[in-house]
Amino acid sequence: MEYCDTLYPSGYHLFFSDDLVKPGTDSFLLSDFAAPRLRKNMRICDLGAGIGLLGLLLLNQRHDIIVHNVELQDASAAMAQRNIKENHLEEKMLLHHADLRALKGVLPAGEMDLVVSNPPYFKQDSGGKAVGSIRLAAREETTCTIEDVCAAAAYLLRWGGTFSLVFRPERLTDLICAMRKNGIEPKRIRFVEKKVGTPPILLLLEGRRGGKAGLIYESPLVIYGSNGSETADMDRINFRNERKAGNNT
Repeated sequence: MEYCDTLYPSGYHLFFSDDLVKPGTDSFLLSDFAAPRLRKNMRICDLGAGIGLLGLLLLNQRHDIIVHNVELQDASAAMAQRNIKENHLEEKMLLHHADLRALKGVLPAGEMDLVVSNPPYFKQDSGGKAVGSIRLAAREETTCTIEDVCAAAAYLLRWGGTFSLVFRPERLTDLICAMRKNGIEPKRIRFVEKKVGTPPILLLLEGRRGGKAGLIYESPLVIYGSNGSETADMDRINFRNERKAGNNT
């Protein structure tokens, strides 16, 4: 089954289906985490872009940027292209139907200001299985590893450029090792907790290509408050106030 949602305040339409990876909180969290780095005319690349949700979310916050989407899976790339066309973003959001492990000849080296990614969280053949090859590739490292993602980010980024991604806390060591191996220094981290004081379920990490050592810890982002409702942070991240305003006009 196919669906269409609306992003506020831009009014962009997001098309997705049951056959593909559905929109998740992870992309909204990463978009919000990367937002302070957005600047006019910034060149951005989303590695493993799926249907293009993260790119739309970044453009939803700032329209004067250029987003390149790299996606390997045929069906996901086709839906991403539809989301670009339906929102008339052909000049703002570009699709590269390609393997992030082989970007030479697809995108030039050292020209991106910001690279973002919501990569597979788990090593291959670990944890519960996803249904279908597309969901499996999004969950497990069947088509790329975290080392591959960091190497692709390093290839794309200009010196001093930023790499931001969402990942699992239990693999923080793997992530930092992969970033440093590829010349990206971790600079800012924020853990995501389901409730206050509980172990983190996700982490958001920002690195800088060629940066000096020094990691800033931000206060944890909490999803649910003591009353069981999502926090004010989550309302902001999901643009709920803008959504209400849009529905009232």
